[in-house]
Amino acid sequence: MRPLPTTLGRALSASLALLLATAAAVLAAAPPAAAHGTLAMSTPAEGATVTEPPASVELYFTEKVASNAFFTITAPSGGRIDNGWTYGSPKSLDKPIREYFMVEGKFEPREYATGFPAVVSVAHLPTAGLYSVSYLSVASDGEAVRGTMSFRYNGKATAAPQGWSPPTNQPDPALVAAVEQHGSSGHGSTGSSTAPAASSPPPPAAAPAAAEEDGGVGWIAWSGWAVAIVAAVAGFLAWRRRPAPAVKRPARSGPGTRPRKASGSGTPGAKKRAPTAAAARKGDAAVTARTATATKATDTAAKAAPEPAESDVEAAPSGIGLSNTRLALLGGGLVVALLAGFGLGRLGTGDSATGAPVATAPAGVPTSPGGPGGLSAGDGHQHPAGTGAHNHPGDASTAAQATGTTVSAGGYTLQPTQRSQAAGAAVDYTFRIVGADKQAATRFAVVHDKPLHMIVVGRDLSGYQHLHPTMAPDGTWSVPLKLARAGGYRVYADFSVTAADGTQVPLVLGVDHQVPGAHTPAALPPVAAQATAGPFAVSMEGTPTVGVTAPMLFRVSRTGAPGPAQLERYLGAFGHLVVVREGDLGYVHVHPEMELVDGAVKFWLTAPSAGRYRAFFDFQVGGQVHTAEYTIEIP
Repeated sequence: MRPLPTTLGRALSASLALLLATAAAVLAAAPPAAAHGTLAMSTPAEGATVTEPPASVELYFTEKVASNAFFTITAPSGGRIDNGWTYGSPKSLDKPIREYFMVEGKFEPREYATGFPAVVSVAHLPTAGLYSVSYLSVASDGEAVRGTMSFRYNGKATAAPQGWSPPTNQPDPALVAAVEQHGSSGHGSTGSSTAPAASSPPPPAAAPAAAEEDGGVGWIAWSGWAVAIVAAVAGFLAWRRRPAPAVKRPARSGPGTRPRKASGSGTPGAKKRAPTAAAARKGDAAVTARTATATKATDTAAKAAPEPAESDVEAAPSGIGLSNTRLALLGGGLVVALLAGFGLGRLGTGDSATGAPVATAPAGVPTSPGGPGGLSAGDGHQHPAGTGAHNHPGDASTAAQATGTTVSAGGYTLQPTQRSQAAGAAVDYTFRIVGADKQAATRFAVVHDKPLHMIVVGRDLSGYQHLHPTMAPDGTWSVPLKLARAGGYRVYADFSVTAADGTQVPLVLGVDHQVPGAHTPAALPPVAAQATAGPFAVSMEGTPTVGVTAPMLFRVSRTGAPGPAQLERYLGAFGHLVVVREGDLGYVHVHPEMELVDGAVKFWLTAPSAGRYRAFFDFQVGGQVHTAEYTIEIP
């Protein structure tokens, strides 16, 4: 097999060596999934359908929730039907939960087989449909424990207790402050071995060592990573190993020596000529590196093979001889190492498909559908429709859920070409998203059918527009923009940029924009659950709650006509919701469901703080987009 040219071989070998070293470093540094005090199971179970009215909902966590934990149960109509909560008696979990703690710089697993319940009373069940349960607490290590779960009730409606009214209380400010303090302290989601005095963790149901010996897969996970790292390092060392000194064959000369034939002119049975002395002096290792025994075998094989061309026999300097075979083996070793580490690592985390114990997601992030803790997690507020209730990395701090208050975040900056325009004039608004390298980003993920969404709203929360700019090859975005009134505005760029390593970075960046002239701020409309958008009446249902992921439902009907309107998908979903906070104009995370839920468009809203907000609900009927606007006040 023909070796690669020296220069190319050296470049490829260096690149593969770097890849091997990087793989080993990544595999060695990759921490296991970690969560603390997470929701392990519930009664009713997540996604279950019940026909008999439950008197309570029992949520089983891997440790006792804080005494000031907060729980809500929301009916299909959006109203709360919870009636307080109490601690329950511990119970064995259906499936043990493995959590990881950082102890003296190392991750140590603890397996929990006992659940510690919070029993949330149900006041009544006003109708059949989907009920949502939300929770907020702080784990023993200070991490937020936040999420939702849902169940469907198909039984008869039950009456509310006499004198009972739907609760409107918000979480304890001390609980919210604890969540915010943890989220802003730089504490990672990997956990800590230090527990605050607020609550103490229960002892593990089984000691880590025993858990690993009794058929647990944790040792397989760690072994998998070890095997991958050893394979990568061994491959690297084998590649670097220099060959043994060559035993050179003396050049043959004298009578009987046949001249070497050109490429393609060899004849069957022609004997392969040994290299000349000049070639030997040049270090032609590909030909001269033979032992005396190998020489006979080579000469014998050469009798039945065509004579190789002179160009086919090249010098390969010692330690750089990277033939196609060695290149393939080296690349294959790298792939095997990566796949082995990934596959065994997945096995160790307890993939639900295997039925093994589950290694839960970071605290405060609900798990995937069908599992405890609610719905799937995401990396940012922008994502495909239907992701459901979830939080994001950094959402442990409720303040972090209001984005768009800065022009730079995540290493990217919003750079508009102009910062003002005349009232009533249509201009071509242009801008770039610039990375840390001072270059315009050009790789964006398509989210909700568009690579970037631009939201414009006045500082008095009027003049809302939802636009979709187009990008030129140089990374310059442009869109026609017309602002009728003088005053200050906020322009938000809502996008997910694809970084150099292929990862997606979801961001919302905001910048001020001015329209010169006399300006009188518009008064914020009063709080109301009903709004009109063109010929449609739109009702808003739900109870926004500070720090708690709460469902919000919107029902659209044609004014004066019975029944719901026939909604069409707009940007991949049946509706989109933008919520902006009064004052700092914080842009709040909101997540839509893919499908209608009991005839309504359902969103999940986590309010970052008390105060007033303006909500803008976009929906489409008959090919035309309409916007219903609401004022929300959270005490």
